[in-house]
Amino acid sequence: MPEPKRLIEPEDLYRYSWISDPSIHPVTSSVAYVYKEIDQDKNDYKTHIRVVSIDGKEDAPLTDGSKDFAPSWSPDGLKLGFLRVNENGKQVWLADVSDGTVVQLTSTKQGVAAFVWSPDGNTIAYTSRMSEEESQEKLTQDEIRKQEGRRGRSYERTIPKAEGSGWWDGRYSQLFRVEVMSGKVTQLTSGTFNVSQPVWTGDGSKLAFLSKKIEDPRLDPDLISYQDLFTVSAAGGELCRITAASLNISQFSYSPDGSTIALIAEDRKYGSGTQSNVYTVPSTGGTPVAWRETDVQVGNYILNDMRTAAVMPGPSFAADETSVFAIGTYHGQAQLYRFRDGGEPEAVSSGERDIYQFAETGDSRYFIVLSMDAHGSGELYRLDRLSGEELRLTSWNKAAMEELEISFPEAFWFDSTDGDRIQGWMMRPQALPQGGKAPLVLVIHGGPHAMYAPTYSHELQTLASAGYAVLYINPRGSFGYGQSFAQSCRGDFGGGDYRNLMDAVDAALERFDYIDAERLGVMGGSYGGLMTNWIISHNNRFRAAVSQRCISNWLSFYGTSDIGISYTEGIVGGNPWEQQALLLEKSPLTYVSQVEAPVLIMHGEQDFRCPVGQSDEWYTALKRLGKQAMLIRYPGSNHAFLKSGKPSYRVEALREVNAWLDKHLAAAGGTGGMPDEA
Repeated sequence: MPEPKRLIEPEDLYRYSWISDPSIHPVTSSVAYVYKEIDQDKNDYKTHIRVVSIDGKEDAPLTDGSKDFAPSWSPDGLKLGFLRVNENGKQVWLADVSDGTVVQLTSTKQGVAAFVWSPDGNTIAYTSRMSEEESQEKLTQDEIRKQEGRRGRSYERTIPKAEGSGWWDGRYSQLFRVEVMSGKVTQLTSGTFNVSQPVWTGDGSKLAFLSKKIEDPRLDPDLISYQDLFTVSAAGGELCRITAASLNISQFSYSPDGSTIALIAEDRKYGSGTQSNVYTVPSTGGTPVAWRETDVQVGNYILNDMRTAAVMPGPSFAADETSVFAIGTYHGQAQLYRFRDGGEPEAVSSGERDIYQFAETGDSRYFIVLSMDAHGSGELYRLDRLSGEELRLTSWNKAAMEELEISFPEAFWFDSTDGDRIQGWMMRPQALPQGGKAPLVLVIHGGPHAMYAPTYSHELQTLASAGYAVLYINPRGSFGYGQSFAQSCRGDFGGGDYRNLMDAVDAALERFDYIDAERLGVMGGSYGGLMTNWIISHNNRFRAAVSQRCISNWLSFYGTSDIGISYTEGIVGGNPWEQQALLLEKSPLTYVSQVEAPVLIMHGEQDFRCPVGQSDEWYTALKRLGKQAMLIRYPGSNHAFLKSGKPSYRVEALREVNAWLDKHLAAAGGTGGMPDEA
C-alpha cells in the first residue's frame, strides 16, 4: 500500500527546488538551466547551472558555484556564459564544455546586469552601471567613495528611488562589449539614460537595446512611461532611434532576415491598466504597427509564491516571419501562443498551467517551456511543435509532492451585482471530513493588474492544510479578461473591485456547503493589503484579517512610494494638493474607527513600493482606538519578501498568519481552523 500523505507545513518551503532560465545548446539541443534551492544553515538561496539532454535522460551539474545563474551558450556551443556572484561582485564567467574549467571574463566595478553573445562568438555585450564622472574618468573609484562618505546624498530627479534597488546613486546602466579572447572592454553608450535588454543584429554589426532617452530638456524622464528602441554600432558612436516615444516596450526581437522587429508593448492609453499587444516596426525605424487587439494579455501576469524566476515572454518569430510566439495570460492560465496580425491567438500549449519561460531549438522542432501546474513547482518540458506531444525533462519536486496532501483548486464563475463575469477558485481543506464545516479565508491578489491561477502555491496550501477553505478570484482590474475589464478599476478604487470580492464570498457560500458562514477571514498583499484594509473598514462580516505590504493612506503614499505619483493618480485619480478630499475619501485610514476585525499587519522594512510607513500608520491608528492589531516588520526586506525574501522570514510569516487566523477564527467552533470533530 502507498505511504499515507501528510499535510503541508510552512517548513516544507525548505524542501522545494526551483529551476529557471533555459538556454538551448546550438548543436545538441541540450538545455542549460538554473537549479535553485535553500541553504537553511545560511538562511539563503543557492544556485548552480545544470544541463539536461533534450530527451531528459541525462542531467548533470555544469558549474559548482553557489550563486551561478543566467546561462547562455556561445554560438558554437563550446562555451557557456553565465553570471556568478562572489567576492568580486556579479560578473560574467565562461565555462569550457570540453574540460569543465570556468574563468572570470569581466571585472566591472558595479557588476554586470545582463549579457549577450555576438553572432560570431568573439564578443560579449553587457550592461553595467556607471556615473557620468566615472564614464568621463573625472574621478577615481576611491575619490567617489570618499565623497560619498563625507556628504549627504542630494537628488534633483523627481523619483530618486526604486523598489529592489533603493535610493539612486547617480549611476546609469550603460552598454559595453568585451572581447572573449583578450578581455578588452569598450564602452558603447554614455549619458543620463539607462540601457537594458541588449540584442545583437544578425550580422553582428550593431546592438539594439531599450532605453528611456529623452531629447527634450523640458520633459521629465521620471514622469514619462514610454521606453524606446535604439541601435548603436558594435564599435560605438551615435545612437539610432528606431521608435519615437509612443510605446512602453517591454520585449523585442528581430525577424530571421533582420528586416523587421517584433515588439511586446503597450501605448499607455489606460495607464497601468493598458493591455500589452504585439507590434512590428521596420528595423531601420518608423512607426510601429499594432496587431489586432484580443482579450489575451501578451506576457505573463500570474502571481505566485512558488515562481521565483523572471518572466521570459518572447516574442520569437516563426519561420514564416508573419507570426510570432509569445506567452499570453488568459482566464487563469498562461500558455504559449502563436500570434498573427488580424487573427485570434492560437494556443500552442494546453492544460491548466502557468508557463513563464520558453526557448526554441535551433531546428524549430521543439519549444522548451518552464511550466507549473496544481501539482507542484515549475519544471522543464519539451513541447513538439508539430505533434503537440510533451515530454517532461525535469522532476525535481516530484518526490516531495508525492509525500504531500495537496488541495486542488476547484474553478467556478459567477455573475457579480455589477454585471461582471468573474472567475474564481475554491480550495477545500485536505483534512476536512465529509459533513464538516471550515472557516473561509478570502485571499486577494496584488497589482491590481495581475492574475491568480489554479497553480501550486505554498502559501495557499499551508492555509488549506491548517483547516481553512481558501477562496481567491480575479476581480475587475485583473489582466487576462480583456481591455475593458483590466481598466475598469482605475478611478473606481473601492467600488466595483470591492463589490466583486464581496459577491465572491456570497457566491462561494451558496456553492460550497462546507463553509462556515460565521467564520470568515480576509487577507492580501500589496493592492490586496490595501483592499483588505478597505474591506474591514467598510463591513464587519470578517472575524479576522491579515494585511501584508499594504497601503492605508493615499496622501502619504503619493510622496513616499517609488510609484506613488503614477499609481495614485491612476488608481484613485488625483493628487494631494488638488484632490485631497478624494484621496482621503479613498484611504482606509479615514474609516479606521469602523474596523472591528482583529488585524495582523506584516511589512518589509526596505519596501519602496508600498513603504513600511503605510503599515505603521494603519497600526498606530488601530492601537490608538483600542483595536486588536499586531504589527510584524521584517528587517532588510523589500516588497517581494514573501516570495523571494529570507527563507526564515517566509516560513515565519506563514506560521504567524496561521496562528492569527487560528486564534480569531476558531472561537466559533473548533481549533486550528478545523471543526469540533477534528
